[in-house]
Amino acid sequence: MNTLPASLSQARKSQTAWFIGIAIFVLVWFTTYNQLLPFAQYLVGKLPIQPGSHLASSVEFFFYDTPKVLMLLTLVVFAMGVVRTFFSPEHTRALLAGKREGLGNIAAAHLGIVTPFCSCSAVPLFVGFVSAGVPLGVTFSFLIAAPMINEVALGLLFALVGWKVALTYLVFGLGVAIISGWMIGRLHLESWLEPWVREVRAGTVELEDEHLTWVDRFEAGWEAVKEIVGKVWYWIIAGIAAGAFIHGYVPAELLSRIMGADAWWSVPAAVLIGIPMYSNAAGIIPVVEALLSKGAALGTVLAFMMSVIALSLPEMIILRKVLSVRLISVFVGVVGLGILAVGFLFNALFS
Repeated sequence: MNTLPASLSQARKSQTAWFIGIAIFVLVWFTTYNQLLPFAQYLVGKLPIQPGSHLASSVEFFFYDTPKVLMLLTLVVFAMGVVRTFFSPEHTRALLAGKREGLGNIAAAHLGIVTPFCSCSAVPLFVGFVSAGVPLGVTFSFLIAAPMINEVALGLLFALVGWKVALTYLVFGLGVAIISGWMIGRLHLESWLEPWVREVRAGTVELEDEHLTWVDRFEAGWEAVKEIVGKVWYWIIAGIAAGAFIHGYVPAELLSRIMGADAWWSVPAAVLIGIPMYSNAAGIIPVVEALLSKGAALGTVLAFMMSVIALSLPEMIILRKVLSVRLISVFVGVVGLGILAVGFLFNALFS
């Protein structure tokens, strides 16, 4: 008779422990974060490096940005890991199933921001969406938005570059995802899917009745930290190393001439350079931070970032399992044009 009350009491204790632990973590996090710059300057001062030199500038950037980005990433991933417990892929698929194009593209792009997605899950998600009756164009809006405008990218942009750039990236990233998906849907290219995908039988989406406690959600957030940070930390360090080199050694005048708003060819060049690269949002944002600090045009830098995240060559290779070469070419062409438009527009507005 006392089993249920005992279990409820234990659950409440566990939940209280999580809340206390999170409060302590946030306090320690903010205290440490505020001391990162003085600590980086202290470390550089202890090294046999001439103060004010290119090397000193690069090393200080690396010592400061490495813990800063990793700490921000941990905080953002944990918070969004909790949020994602309210948006499982199954619920997302059910919400989009049967949606008409237009409103469906808008809904798909917004859901892509908070729904778990990575290149490795592109194929099962794509097939799951198609089999549930989600229109092809709506599916593409989701597939474009999920990696490009994910919460990690927005959180890091906000913290490292500022809310104006983060908001700008959000608005125009959503625009690219919505319009590109709508255009692909209007072309009616379902026949260009791989034959086995077209044969997948459409049906209703059955959802499990889940009742998650806050402890379950906090544990999901911690698991997200271990999984995501564990997978991307080396990309982050590589990105920060590249950003440190740019920050310390690349002259601002040179970068302004190459990636400035006056160089009309800088936007298409940035997109062409970005497509073959493979990185995630967390890895590329330190490079974006360094480029902007050196005077590179905002539109050119955002076009570069979007092309790296949304049109990476590895993702295209994975999607080849479900899309024909012709459909992949249309996808790259339409999204690429949208990214070019964003780059040129921003350079014109903020030149």
